[in-house]
Amino acid sequence: MRTRTRTGVVISTIALLTLTGCSAASAPDPAATSDEVAPGFIAVADADAPAGGELVVQVDYDTAEASGLDPQGAATARSWMLEGLVYETLTTIDEDLAVAPGLATSWETPSDTEYVFTLADDAVFSNGRPMTAADVVGSLQRLIDNPVTWTGQLGPVASIEATGDLEVTVTLSEPYTAFLAALANTPAAVLPIAEMEAGEVDITQEMLGTGPLVATAHRQDEQWTFAPNENHPDAADLGFSTLTIDIVGDEATRAAALRDGSADLAILNSTDSASLLSGTADARVATQRNTDLHYLMINSLGGDPALADEDVRFAINSAINRDAINELVFGGATSATGVTPVGLPDSCDPTSLPSAARDLAAAKAAVDAVGGLELNLLVYTDEPVLAQIAQVIQQNLAEIGVDVSIEQLDYATYSGRVYGASSDFDLALSWFAGYADPAMVTTWWNPQLAGFSAVFMSGSPELGELIAAGASTEPGSDRAATFADLCSLADEQSEMVPLVLRPSTIGWNTASLSPTLSADEGYGDFLRRITEFRAG
Repeated sequence: MRTRTRTGVVISTIALLTLTGCSAASAPDPAATSDEVAPGFIAVADADAPAGGELVVQVDYDTAEASGLDPQGAATARSWMLEGLVYETLTTIDEDLAVAPGLATSWETPSDTEYVFTLADDAVFSNGRPMTAADVVGSLQRLIDNPVTWTGQLGPVASIEATGDLEVTVTLSEPYTAFLAALANTPAAVLPIAEMEAGEVDITQEMLGTGPLVATAHRQDEQWTFAPNENHPDAADLGFSTLTIDIVGDEATRAAALRDGSADLAILNSTDSASLLSGTADARVATQRNTDLHYLMINSLGGDPALADEDVRFAINSAINRDAINELVFGGATSATGVTPVGLPDSCDPTSLPSAARDLAAAKAAVDAVGGLELNLLVYTDEPVLAQIAQVIQQNLAEIGVDVSIEQLDYATYSGRVYGASSDFDLALSWFAGYADPAMVTTWWNPQLAGFSAVFMSGSPELGELIAAGASTEPGSDRAATFADLCSLADEQSEMVPLVLRPSTIGWNTASLSPTLSADEGYGDFLRRITEFRAG
């Protein structure tokens, strides 16, 4: 057996947070913890726990991609996680956020632009056909030939070729240190190329992969069901018979499902969710650290005309109190970050950014110079914590003469206004997955590479050069210096403004489930090690 890594409504009145008193999100209940039970893990499945039962997981939202179920078009972390149950990638990420073997059992780098992958000899699609080098070559080439959001993350790929029955060589046109980490996410998964070319499968409508599970049914925004892929190396050792994933938008409802036993595990998002489970003997809540980060978009292209002025945008940026967001919204469970997620190697120090000085007098002078501002701030309802962050920002900006009205929208409406051609907003909140290499997320600050951000930000050639330099420089002091410059310039330009890291709060019923959960995650996949879960 192959060894796998352990693997729209305007709010006219809104309850304001009080910066010196009560808050909308209190400190976590003592039952919520980020303590590690083993190095790199907040939970480790008990090998002796009952197994073979039905596993029920509740999540906050479903996939919602224009490309259907095609993993290459997946652009949200929830899509990556759900589709990643069926598809596998050449590399994966371990509990330390280091690149580890996946469908590639090993690789060599004869030069800084050449990667030679040895492929697993026991990888089999759920239809029974063994994976071949042609599947790997075809999958990566398709991602290059049909550009989607993730294509830019692969970097400067010059050629992909099969150099043996179970060997694939990828050559880059220039060094790109994040290449292996970019291969670890679901959009870079290996697809059933032979069946696709023969017209036997439409992967926008059905999933056919080498992963541990097979999707047996899906009702959009309601439920997924999965069964084991009997051809997978881990099939005989799976600790559950079936997996049901319920889409439940309300957090209190997900917590109630843990209390009454109708769910075994649920994503809770809010750090005060432990209080919802207070007194439930069989419930445990833990906080998983993430490299994910919340950020504010300031629309310099289609928003209020004053936002085209960098001084005005920087004034907004520098007025935001990250410490208040951390304490009032996250109960002190997170920290401020720059463009490169704090904690990853070579990432910039957020306390050294120009905006960290919080010169409110200068910020107010910049806003007064344009006669004050009235701006809208868009959030989407799938993530209730965004409204809480918005309330802190609303109060912060009032201090410098900016009147903010918060609009809560369903995600489809939000997406249309933020990412649509008209880009109809002033300010908007969202979050990025932070990945495992700091160079990866910097890509989104280059509108030409990111695509989606081109409708509301212009970037700059200087910032683009720093992004490219950070991606091609080997880890170490030189790269750290480049990232420091990159973070500072992006901070000054203030078009996409990093705020704080985004932790995940996960709850499970200890009477029915013994899971394995890493302490850190970079791709929004809290089910990364689901093959180790044991459900009784």
